[in-house]
Amino acid sequence: MEEVKFDNLNTFAYSPRPNTEAALWDDQIPEDVKADRLQRVQDLAAKHGLERSERYLGRTVEVLVEDANPRNPKQQVMGRTRQGRQVYFDGCLDDLRGTFVDVEITEARTWSLTGKLA
Repeated sequence: MEEVKFDNLNTFAYSPRPNTEAALWDDQIPEDVKADRLQRVQDLAAKHGLERSERYLGRTVEVLVEDANPRNPKQQVMGRTRQGRQVYFDGCLDDLRGTFVDVEITEARTWSLTGKLA
């Protein structure tokens, strides 16, 4: 993970699957070990996600507008960069949905960015 530094990562603890040989083994990994391993992976993924987001600060990027920001639907829209990073900014969804706009990135969060129309 340190070498790749993923932009986004979906992680899950291992759980036995029906009809698989490994599900029947006696030496299963204890739940506390699974939880600890998962937490360490998620913490590292969050650290890397923020590092990757911070690369965008101060840059102007092209964003495809997809939808309203569910947390602020009357004022903000949500779109994605060409790399798939979510970007939130003020705008009218009726005017912008499906269009490409230039957005100056003003804030970086672990899994998303905030900006303003450039």
